[in-house]
Amino acid sequence: MPFTPAPIAFDADLVFPRLARKRLEAMRAAGMTVLECYRVLEKAGANVVGQVLKGQGTFYELEHYPKGDVYDAETGAQYYYHAHRPESGEHGHFHTFLRAEGMPLGVRPVPYSGAARRPDGEQAICHLVAISMDAHGYPTHLFTTNRWVTDETFYPAADTLAMVDRFRVDHVYPCWAVNRWISAMLQLFWPQIRALLKERDEVIRAWAQQHPERDVFEDRELDVTSILPIDVDEQIDRIEFTLTRACA
Repeated sequence: MPFTPAPIAFDADLVFPRLARKRLEAMRAAGMTVLECYRVLEKAGANVVGQVLKGQGTFYELEHYPKGDVYDAETGAQYYYHAHRPESGEHGHFHTFLRAEGMPLGVRPVPYSGAARRPDGEQAICHLVAISMDAHGYPTHLFTTNRWVTDETFYPAADTLAMVDRFRVDHVYPCWAVNRWISAMLQLFWPQIRALLKERDEVIRAWAQQHPERDVFEDRELDVTSILPIDVDEQIDRIEFTLTRACA
């Protein structure tokens, strides 16, 4: 039976006051960018998901949208949207990545002795986090996945988190507002992503101990490794509250 993770525990009241002011201010700025993207899209009766699917024909399960993915050759950032989890209640989700050319120096994939072929060297790619979307085109959850799900290289949580700050799609295809939105989302929810990545690694470690005869990174029973509901407005309010209290 496939593993179904419970939402991780995350208490902003405990986590946010421990963040550096610079981080909190970056999160606040990202929140303002997210709201600005919503504003300009909503003025045209549009939303994030609709812009990614626009002109792409029939929406098929498992297909990548837009076709060929979205990639910034300058930063190494990449993403696509697709759907394959109807049981979750979501419309679909974005997968975000950083390719080798954008990775910081010193990052190393997790040790691996299995038989699967992983992209390496100049072909290395790291999955950062996935963003679940509802039928109205707004985010509901963040989640992480096992290696086989996106055929990534797979880096430990600390190295993956170091790549999150480097994710930026800085061009207009398929939509400038969508690219700004997804880049800002990874900054706005940085502490949640950190918690999800740590939980991902712990789930994989525990799974490997419980199933020593299996290749944990290729085990089809281990798909989603951690998940957390999110709320953009609530996140921005908690950031503002924390910054205001710090100045009091």
